[in-house]
Amino acid sequence: MAPSKVLAGARVVLPTGTVDDGRVIVDGTRIADTAPPDAETVDLTGHWVVPGFVDLHNHGGGGASFTGGTAEDVLKGVHTHRLHGTTTVVASAVTGDLDFLARHAGVLAELAQQGDIAGIHFEGPFISPCRKGAHDEELLRDPDPAEVRKLIDATHGHAKMMTLATELPGGLDSVRLLTEHGVIAAVGHTDATYEQTLRAIDAGATVATHLFNAMPPLGHRSPGPITALLEDERITVELINDGTHLHPAALQLAFHHAGASRVAFITDAMDAAGFGDGRYMLGPMEVEVADGVARLVEGGSIAGSTLTLDRAFKRAVTVDGLPVEDVVAAISANPARLLGLADRVGSLEPGKDADLVVLDAGFDLVGVMRRGEWVVGPQLG
Repeated sequence: MAPSKVLAGARVVLPTGTVDDGRVIVDGTRIADTAPPDAETVDLTGHWVVPGFVDLHNHGGGGASFTGGTAEDVLKGVHTHRLHGTTTVVASAVTGDLDFLARHAGVLAELAQQGDIAGIHFEGPFISPCRKGAHDEELLRDPDPAEVRKLIDATHGHAKMMTLATELPGGLDSVRLLTEHGVIAAVGHTDATYEQTLRAIDAGATVATHLFNAMPPLGHRSPGPITALLEDERITVELINDGTHLHPAALQLAFHHAGASRVAFITDAMDAAGFGDGRYMLGPMEVEVADGVARLVEGGSIAGSTLTLDRAFKRAVTVDGLPVEDVVAAISANPARLLGLADRVGSLEPGKDADLVVLDAGFDLVGVMRRGEWVVGPQLG
């Protein structure tokens, strides 16, 4: 077990607000309220300490895929994102053959059981061909509750979320099934109307998968799913803050209407995150990454992102002008609450896992701690 530490002198973001010249006490794997006499002091004056980031929606990184890769591949991707501050990650699978997805869910379930990932998210195959994005249209299908149940069962209790086009036949029944089994039903890759989206929310949907992307745009006579998802207090909206998926004004619109308590920053990252430009596979689809932007080789649709959450954090503060406390809510506390993990992660409070990120005055990452162990640094200069 690592020696106890007192991280002192930083601006510490707590659930109650930011504390200047604050301190975080780490005893073993947990945050403590009192420091043992032999605790090591780490001087973080001039820095920020924020909770470790929690990513609800992530397909891979470091050249490795969460969808089709081996357990070693998944761990490589997880480690890549840990280096960028994501101490809790859900592994997202893209559309594939149903039997393949069920088999691969077993691999992911073992990693979830070990605590390497926080659970499994199925993005497809139950999505709309009209809004398929980077999903193979030939593998798409209507959300049959029996098939939804097959995927849930394959995770051995580790399914966390499923993205559905809830307007398709079987969509509402599938939302109810997911809700009954404690799995988040997310509205996404959808061609639903405003009214159809409201019915999905009433059936139990609680998340908007990457709001604005892969859904009809907001119209003044046809408000569509965006309006329904933004205005309903039961919905948390995912946002990909990479400067490619969203115009800054769209992000501001979401924060203004949903409020900081209903926003979750995600990466929607694919293999190239933390790795570089080149050719990759996203499920069965070939992707070209150029200048950090991932697009399908055929058709040119955006194919996930190469985002890491440290970049999303910095952009939110320095470009979008959001308060640091609101960004911490969106990148840590809100997704932790959605995942049912708020008793362990998502905020810096005694008794919780010692998962935290150290940022410099310019909001660049200089240290990452997970369960009391430094993953990065702290690199202080």
